[in-house]
Amino acid sequence: MLILTNATWQDILCLVGLGVYLVMQAPTKKNLAPYPPGPPGLPLVGNVLDVPHIKPWLTFADWGKKYGDISHISVLGQHIIVVNSVKIAMDMLDNKSAVYSGRSVLHMAGELVGLKHVLVLLLYGERLRRYRKHFHRVIGSRAALDIYNPIEEVETHRFLKRVLAKPDQLQAHIRHTAGAIILRISHGYEVEQNNGPFVDLADRALDQFSRCTTPSAFMVDILPFLANVPQWFPSAGFKRIAREWRETVKEMAAAPLKSVKDQMAAGIAHKSFASSLLEGRTLSAEEEHVVKWSAASLYGGGTHTTVSATYSFFLAMTLYPDVQKKAQAEIDAVVGPDRLPSFADRESLPYTEALVKEVLRWNAVVPTCVPHRVTEDNIHDGYYIPEGSLIIPNIWFMLNDPRTYANPSQFDPERFLPKDGKGPETDPRTICFGFGRRICSGLNLADASAWISTAMSLAVFDISKVVENGVEITPEVDPSSGTISHPKPFKYSINARSAKALELIQQDANY
Repeated sequence: MLILTNATWQDILCLVGLGVYLVMQAPTKKNLAPYPPGPPGLPLVGNVLDVPHIKPWLTFADWGKKYGDISHISVLGQHIIVVNSVKIAMDMLDNKSAVYSGRSVLHMAGELVGLKHVLVLLLYGERLRRYRKHFHRVIGSRAALDIYNPIEEVETHRFLKRVLAKPDQLQAHIRHTAGAIILRISHGYEVEQNNGPFVDLADRALDQFSRCTTPSAFMVDILPFLANVPQWFPSAGFKRIAREWRETVKEMAAAPLKSVKDQMAAGIAHKSFASSLLEGRTLSAEEEHVVKWSAASLYGGGTHTTVSATYSFFLAMTLYPDVQKKAQAEIDAVVGPDRLPSFADRESLPYTEALVKEVLRWNAVVPTCVPHRVTEDNIHDGYYIPEGSLIIPNIWFMLNDPRTYANPSQFDPERFLPKDGKGPETDPRTICFGFGRRICSGLNLADASAWISTAMSLAVFDISKVVENGVEITPEVDPSSGTISHPKPFKYSINARSAKALELIQQDANY
């Protein structure tokens, strides 16, 4: 694997030397204004040694403290702009979205692994607009999602059953449920008790996506000419990895769609995102491509926020029992003991709603966002942002910025409720799903899944710390590094709240 931190110094010097040669060949032009401030680089190679590889959002936050809300580095001629301010991110990525909505060609993830066709990495253009049009029609609003509410509720009820039976397998249950929901919506595929092949496939693809899109994880993204080197070249093992991962991507896109077509031909297909795009149409090659990859984008990418947010919710409830009790008291008062919460209760549960918001703020699922690419030279706040620059919004810091959130290290849902004549703090959903024309198309689905999982789990479970040998074990809050961040595994205890709660869990859960 050609990961910069694991490469030998001989390999690095060899590759940097080739990169320097290429940089020296590149034409130069007079800057229209100064670059934003940032750490000083070396001659020719720039900041190649400054690029952070583990939890880069922490380094980016340090740059923000030292250089201001917008900072700049250059890596072998590639300009990178880091943004640590919600206002600047919105000014750039929302208000100037026509210029700031491009994507860089990721040579490992996009070209070698084959992920360039999924929505999140798609270059800006007509095909992207078609994907987003399909997404908006099916899951673009809470109202559009209403048709899928029964799926969310039934699958979450099944989740409660699995957690009750095997509480020590919480992570697996969360992944199973997220996969079951998204597969039913994307391809009409109903997952049985054990993970079906498509759930495992999505898990594998998502893990590979996170690993190969992490900034600077693979040297080929810094030195693109390496894509053409032979496999015997020093540290070219990334080419073998790319071949293996490419097979996963191809199967992820093709296999579920084939299942939909087979079921439609047999007259037994469930209503789904894919079937609605296929029904009654003869597709051109381009239309077939858009259907296959937009459905794959929903299926492959639609679980990560839910999995991370739900696991983060259980971690937060383990650490903050007082918050758990307040939410449970609200659910008990509004819903009562004789049924599970449903989406119909959402407007009547403001504290539970605030709790979901705080989970999304507290654990940034995508801490640094997939970088935007600038499609033409631009001047922003007096700084020169050259064409081709990568813009990295530091979402983690924005969700922990004391200028936006009081005491950001504190887990406090009440920050999102009016109090003492003050309005609620900024809704984290305006930040955590990205910005502009590249905002996450599945944000409403992710939000709905996180809410119903939170409400149902609180209604029937008590979540607490584990006691071992008379000692209470306090989990560590330590999110994993990568494009998609999850809390690291932790110890917990989950039990039914009462005999009535046990009865609710054990009721049938069917469509």
